[in-house]
Amino acid sequence: MARPLPVLKSEPAIHKKTYFSRLIRQWDIQLMVIPALILIIVFQYIPMYGVLLGFQDYNLFKGFLASPWVGFKHFAAFFNDPDFNRIIRNTIVISVLKLVIGFPAPIVLALMLNEVRKMAFKRIIQTVSYLPHFMSWVIVAGMVSSMLSTDNGSINMLLVQLRLVDEPINFLALPQYFWSILVLTDVWKGIGFGSIIYLAAIAGVNPQLYEAAAIDGASRFKQMYLITIPSILPVIVIFSILAIGNLLSAGFEDILLLANAGIREVSDVIDVYVYRIGIQNQRYSYATAIGLFKAIISVGLLAMANYAARKSGNSLW
Repeated sequence: MARPLPVLKSEPAIHKKTYFSRLIRQWDIQLMVIPALILIIVFQYIPMYGVLLGFQDYNLFKGFLASPWVGFKHFAAFFNDPDFNRIIRNTIVISVLKLVIGFPAPIVLALMLNEVRKMAFKRIIQTVSYLPHFMSWVIVAGMVSSMLSTDNGSINMLLVQLRLVDEPINFLALPQYFWSILVLTDVWKGIGFGSIIYLAAIAGVNPQLYEAAAIDGASRFKQMYLITIPSILPVIVIFSILAIGNLLSAGFEDILLLANAGIREVSDVIDVYVYRIGIQNQRYSYATAIGLFKAIISVGLLAMANYAARKSGNSLW
């Protein structure tokens, strides 16, 4: 008679740790996040009740609770504003120019610095390219204004010496030059600091990939094209999503400091217009409505960019 097979005792089920138990286990790491969370809550979430001003005729003396509600009056007023088309056009054009020219510039600089083999020269280039980021827009705008000045401005002096122009040109007073000056200044100021992120991503690429490619006879350019760029592509996609989400943020400080009243036809963007109407003219409800409109469109652009990037396997959520 066959002996019955022994009954195997089932192993105890693996205890799945809950989200809160993981938080408790990592309490020391989570404490490091608390200051950042407090800053976000205090400066980002608590002030969000202020968007309700866009639906009121806010009166500084009556206060927030006593001011009358007007619904979508200020939104309709902005859409019917004679300056609406001009402001939206300038915002989109300047943002697209900064995206098309300014976004790939740090990537190109990082790829070029990665190919430099002389460390001393590489450090000098990095230091020089990083410095503009730490200068305020007031200083940068002053430097640009001085260089483009008609009175002993270096650019005008060079053009006159080379006989490319007969007399100095007041670049900042001519609308046709403003977009180029603004975008190039923005790229010059941010290209060095922006390249830090991509250099860090490049540093994480496995060196054995380059060694294998070199053995197969791949040139430095092919290694960059076939190894470096695909390896940092997830970082590029993430930052491109964020850049598209900020498409309506064409700039504020740079435009405010470089532009003058004579070229508002090409310099007026949403942020500058909100400052002029909301702060200088004290139309707080109208300015809040415009800011809320911009925020809603930005969230929509961010969601669409993230949805498109998700198909490549890289997205924010």
